[in-house]
Amino acid sequence: MITDWDDAYANGAHIPGAEDFPPMWDAEASSFRAKLAAEKRAEFDLGYGPGDRETIDLFMPVGTPKGLMVFVHGGYWMKFSPKWFSHLAAGAVECGWAAALPSYELAPAAAISEITQQIGQAIDVAARRIDGPIHIAGHSAGGHLVSRMVCADSPLSEATRQRLKRVVSISGLHDLRPLLKTEMNQTLKLDEAEARSESAALNAPFGGPKIVCWVGSEERPEFLRQNDLLVNIWTGLGADISLYHDDDKHHFDVIEGLATVDSRLTETLLG
Repeated sequence: MITDWDDAYANGAHIPGAEDFPPMWDAEASSFRAKLAAEKRAEFDLGYGPGDRETIDLFMPVGTPKGLMVFVHGGYWMKFSPKWFSHLAAGAVECGWAAALPSYELAPAAAISEITQQIGQAIDVAARRIDGPIHIAGHSAGGHLVSRMVCADSPLSEATRQRLKRVVSISGLHDLRPLLKTEMNQTLKLDEAEARSESAALNAPFGGPKIVCWVGSEERPEFLRQNDLLVNIWTGLGADISLYHDDDKHHFDVIEGLATVDSRLTETLLG
């Protein structure tokens, strides 16, 4: 039985050398952006809405894109921007896909339900620029956001839904009700109604896309439970959904496969 919900969702405290990951991400992301900008294969801060953070970074492959990959970053809806994670577009781009990394307003300036709407708008805007199938992935809070895109009440347009073929929720949070018991909720400002309406596990899938719930085997027990929960429930609702526990990966290194062409994670996302 969990009695300390803050500890249940504390990742860094349980990862050796956790403090080294953000500067490493920043350096790798900056290097990737500089390379693609020099090759004129990057566009930054493309607006999809009126807010300062309602922007997209778009990275292009050599030649005509096979389709569009979207990656949504995590940080408990409170931290980071896509510029910390630009390098995670590398696997898709090198495989011939365009990659869009949207930013969004952070809590407490925006409620989680508002962030969900922003991500839907961002994907719709990116989809109008790039033809072909759409595959989306997100990490942690981003995993929550991409799973919300495939719910029956998805904010995506019907045209975008029809093109959405694959969704990978990496270490995703699919039932937000436990967060009501955490100190972070002083910032998130969730209430019971929003926690329920924003939980993919309490919604139904709209059907169509293949969904994979991916988690590191060394993650906190609560993230393992959250990952498997969506598969358990949505399997019973007829979704094409599966789970994968990535051996020896924790919450911070579970995403690194997206930066390479031949990783199992990139292969799973691109199909």
